[in-house]
Amino acid sequence: MGSTSGHDWLESTYRPAVERAGEREALFESSSGAPVEPLYGPEDLADWSYQEKLGYPGEYPYTRGVQPTMYRGRYWTMRQYAGFGDAAESNRRYKFLLEQGQTGLSVAFDLPTQIGYDSDAPEAAGEVGKVGVAISSLADMEALTEGIPLDRVTTSMTINATGAMLLALYAAAAKKQGAALSAIGGTIQNDILKEYIARGTYIFPPRPSLRLITDQFAWCAQETPKFNTISISGYHMREAGCTAAQEVGFTLANAIEYVDAALEKGLELDRFAPRLAFFWACHSNFFEEAAKFRAGRRMWARIVRERYGSTNPRSQMLRFHTQTGGATLTAQQPDNNVVRTAYQALSAVLGGTQSLHTNSRDEALALPTEESAQLALRTQQVLAHETGVSDVIDPLAGSYYVEALTDRVEEEAQAYIDRIEDMGGALTAIEQGFQQREIQESAYRLQRMLESGDRTVVGVNRFQQEEEVEPPLLRVDPEVGRRRARELAELRTGRNHAASSAALEAVRAAASGSENMLPVLVAAFEEYVTLGEVCGVLREEWSEHRETLTI
Repeated sequence: MGSTSGHDWLESTYRPAVERAGEREALFESSSGAPVEPLYGPEDLADWSYQEKLGYPGEYPYTRGVQPTMYRGRYWTMRQYAGFGDAAESNRRYKFLLEQGQTGLSVAFDLPTQIGYDSDAPEAAGEVGKVGVAISSLADMEALTEGIPLDRVTTSMTINATGAMLLALYAAAAKKQGAALSAIGGTIQNDILKEYIARGTYIFPPRPSLRLITDQFAWCAQETPKFNTISISGYHMREAGCTAAQEVGFTLANAIEYVDAALEKGLELDRFAPRLAFFWACHSNFFEEAAKFRAGRRMWARIVRERYGSTNPRSQMLRFHTQTGGATLTAQQPDNNVVRTAYQALSAVLGGTQSLHTNSRDEALALPTEESAQLALRTQQVLAHETGVSDVIDPLAGSYYVEALTDRVEEEAQAYIDRIEDMGGALTAIEQGFQQREIQESAYRLQRMLESGDRTVVGVNRFQQEEEVEPPLLRVDPEVGRRRARELAELRTGRNHAASSAALEAVRAAASGSENMLPVLVAAFEEYVTLGEVCGVLREEWSEHRETLTI
């Protein structure tokens, strides 16, 4: 007669086997250090309620997905992150990817653009076009989008401190195309809080930065209702070393801070909340990552309904983009990254992502080549069209392990949200260095495990090979910076000087007052004022943020 319970099995069958032969590890654990049990069964879900924890796809609490049909209706958006050199060069890459079957654009910007400097600024020297495309003016945005109908192709822009400026440039370019602003769609990342926590490409202090964000909430609700006004991002915190539960907890705490700031400004929740989007990393702990996505959806639905009293189902839906884990890629044996990315993509799809970027095999070494970008896109296409995983909605549901893991991620993430709330909210916690310290400690723990061999990374601390073969790499032409400087000099000479000067003074007046900044920014860029000139005025009015040091 077989065991009658999991406890009986552990004592009568499992433990004697372990005593005889042992196990691979003395302790199995999650990314947060929580123990992973050898088996999960009904006892782990003893008080578990299907309706409360799961429900059905397209219905509260959205654990099983935000759409009733999920991928049976349409596949996730295949949105490969790309951008390098100047606008014309990046435009050619975007057209290539669209021809290969990509269904949305995702724009990477270079560091000068991210922190508000023109390509000819002294601060930009050596960085122009290196990690993304250089954009300094409407002329650049027109070149970037040339031949791409902005009322039919959605665009995600990974930009934060200068998010309002790039959105204004994009809107101005759409108007030049003759596209109605009400028809353009996409997402602006626009998440400044995680910049203070983990990434560092901030410009202004938190309060004026939050003002820019809430101005975008209000303006987009009126002018670009199909555009996601923010992509609240756990990705960069995860890349910096936080755990899956920290990623969810810190990201949702930031989301609460944004919602509170918008409500304080008098915005109506159910007018702006449906356009909030999220952005997660997907690392290599397969089941934990899928559980993370499911937990995040359930938590956000409850926050919006119970904390804020929302009655609009669209406000309660956590819609998200996923990027596979850049920090998991290795310079050693880079072809292994193709395998890592494929498994991470599968985890994201099983977790119910709305759009997906798959990293290229060479991204630990350089920006991806065209060939590598195509292979990364093919990874998604094979997953969508050949594996059958998208034919059924939430196939992991009901797994004892996955449901217990989803509950555990939620519990750990909620504990972080509660701690942050006790401190006065995400912004206050950031100013005290709380999230930064937590991420540093987690990253240190993971690095120690790598160095000790307790954590295996194939090709790095095990299964190495003596001779590494470096694949062909993309090199950004150093002439780009010099060419951009000449173009900007010509632009400044050829524009209407009186109109551009007046536009900059209008930006200054708006910054010192309380009117919405977006209409003023769009008008300024239409006069071919540059990004650096606008940010220069705002630096004078708002000052610059200095890093919060943590010890």
